[in-house]
Amino acid sequence: MNVQIYGIKRCFDTKKAERYFKERKIKFQFVDLTIKSLSKGELHSVKNAVGLSSLINSKSKDYKRLNMDRIFTASLKEEILLNNPTLFRTPIVRNGKEATVGYEPEVWNRWE
Repeated sequence: MNVQIYGIKRCFDTKKAERYFKERKIKFQFVDLTIKSLSKGELHSVKNAVGLSSLINSKSKDYKRLNMDRIFTASLKEEILLNNPTLFRTPIVRNGKEATVGYEPEVWNRWE
Protein backbone atom coordinates (compact mmCIF):
# COMPACT_ATOMS: atom_id res chain seq x y z
CA MET A 1 0.00 0.00 0.00
CA ASN A 2 1.32 3.44 -0.99
CA VAL A 3 -0.75 5.95 1.02
CA GLN A 4 -0.46 9.71 0.71
CA ILE A 5 -2.37 12.09 2.94
CA TYR A 6 -2.83 15.64 1.69
CA GLY A 7 -4.07 17.93 4.39
CA ILE A 8 -3.49 20.79 6.75
CA LYS A 9 -1.82 20.16 10.11
CA ARG A 10 -4.47 22.03 12.10
CA CYS A 11 -7.37 20.16 10.43
CA PHE A 12 -9.08 17.78 12.87
CA ASP A 13 -10.04 15.23 10.17
CA THR A 14 -6.48 15.23 8.82
CA LYS A 15 -5.19 14.43 12.31
CA LYS A 16 -7.74 11.61 12.61
CA ALA A 17 -6.65 10.19 9.23
CA GLU A 18 -2.99 10.22 10.30
CA ARG A 19 -3.93 8.49 13.56
CA TYR A 20 -5.94 5.85 11.65
CA PHE A 21 -2.92 4.80 9.57
CA LYS A 22 -0.44 5.09 12.47
CA GLU A 23 -2.57 2.82 14.68
CA ARG A 24 -2.55 0.18 11.95
CA LYS A 25 1.17 0.62 11.33
CA ILE A 26 0.56 1.56 7.70
CA LYS A 27 3.25 3.81 6.30
CA PHE A 28 2.04 7.00 4.68
CA GLN A 29 3.45 10.19 3.27
CA PHE A 30 1.95 13.42 4.61
CA VAL A 31 1.83 16.47 2.34
CA ASP A 32 0.93 19.77 4.00
CA LEU A 33 -1.25 21.70 1.55
CA THR A 34 -0.18 25.01 3.10
CA ILE A 35 3.36 24.25 1.91
CA LYS A 36 2.89 22.20 -1.28
CA SER A 37 -0.25 21.75 -3.34
CA LEU A 38 -1.21 18.80 -5.50
CA SER A 39 0.41 18.69 -8.91
CA LYS A 40 -1.79 18.83 -11.98
CA GLY A 41 -1.39 15.07 -12.48
CA GLU A 42 -2.23 14.32 -8.85
CA LEU A 43 -5.30 16.54 -9.07
CA HIS A 44 -6.52 14.69 -12.17
CA SER A 45 -5.96 11.32 -10.51
CA VAL A 46 -7.90 12.32 -7.39
CA LYS A 47 -10.59 14.04 -9.46
CA ASN A 48 -11.13 10.85 -11.47
CA ALA A 49 -11.57 8.88 -8.25
CA VAL A 50 -13.86 11.23 -6.30
CA GLY A 51 -15.12 13.95 -8.65
CA LEU A 52 -14.19 17.62 -8.77
CA SER A 53 -17.09 18.94 -6.70
CA SER A 54 -16.21 16.75 -3.70
CA LEU A 55 -12.69 18.24 -3.65
CA ILE A 56 -13.90 21.81 -3.15
CA ASN A 57 -14.58 23.10 0.36
CA SER A 58 -17.56 25.40 -0.14
CA LYS A 59 -17.30 26.50 3.52
CA SER A 60 -13.81 27.91 3.02
CA LYS A 61 -13.30 31.67 3.33
CA ASP A 62 -11.46 31.57 0.00
CA TYR A 63 -14.48 29.94 -1.67
CA LYS A 64 -16.49 33.12 -1.22
CA ARG A 65 -13.53 35.44 -1.76
CA LEU A 66 -12.75 33.82 -5.13
CA ASN A 67 -16.44 33.64 -6.18
CA MET A 68 -16.20 29.90 -6.77
CA ASP A 69 -20.00 29.63 -6.77
CA ARG A 70 -20.03 31.70 -9.98
CA ILE A 71 -17.45 29.62 -11.84
CA PHE A 72 -18.96 26.89 -13.98
CA THR A 73 -16.09 25.54 -16.10
CA ALA A 74 -14.23 22.60 -14.62
CA SER A 75 -10.87 23.62 -16.09
CA LEU A 76 -11.05 27.06 -14.44
CA LYS A 77 -12.05 25.51 -11.11
CA GLU A 78 -9.08 23.13 -11.35
CA GLU A 79 -6.71 26.00 -12.07
CA ILE A 80 -8.03 27.96 -9.07
CA LEU A 81 -7.71 24.85 -6.84
CA LEU A 82 -4.10 24.34 -7.89
CA ASN A 83 -3.27 27.95 -7.02
CA ASN A 84 -5.33 28.07 -3.79
CA PRO A 85 -4.83 24.81 -1.87
CA THR A 86 -6.91 26.11 1.08
CA LEU A 87 -9.97 25.44 -1.13
CA PHE A 88 -9.46 21.67 -0.89
CA ARG A 89 -11.60 19.60 1.46
CA THR A 90 -9.23 17.67 3.66
CA PRO A 91 -7.85 15.16 4.13
CA ILE A 92 -7.34 13.87 0.62
CA VAL A 93 -6.07 10.30 0.98
CA ARG A 94 -4.60 8.51 -2.03
CA ASN A 95 -3.68 4.88 -2.49
CA GLY A 96 -2.54 4.46 -6.09
CA LYS A 97 -5.48 5.34 -8.32
CA GLU A 98 -7.96 5.18 -5.45
CA ALA A 99 -8.70 8.24 -3.34
CA THR A 100 -11.02 9.61 -0.70
CA VAL A 101 -11.85 13.08 0.57
CA GLY A 102 -12.62 13.59 4.24
CA TYR A 103 -12.40 11.02 7.02
CA GLU A 104 -13.38 7.69 5.38
CA PRO A 105 -12.15 4.76 7.53
CA GLU A 106 -14.68 2.35 5.95
CA VAL A 107 -13.02 2.84 2.55
CA TRP A 108 -9.48 2.75 3.93
CA ASN A 109 -10.26 -0.50 5.70
CA ARG A 110 -10.98 -2.12 2.31
CA TRP A 111 -7.57 -0.99 1.05
CA GLU A 112 -5.74 -3.12 3.63
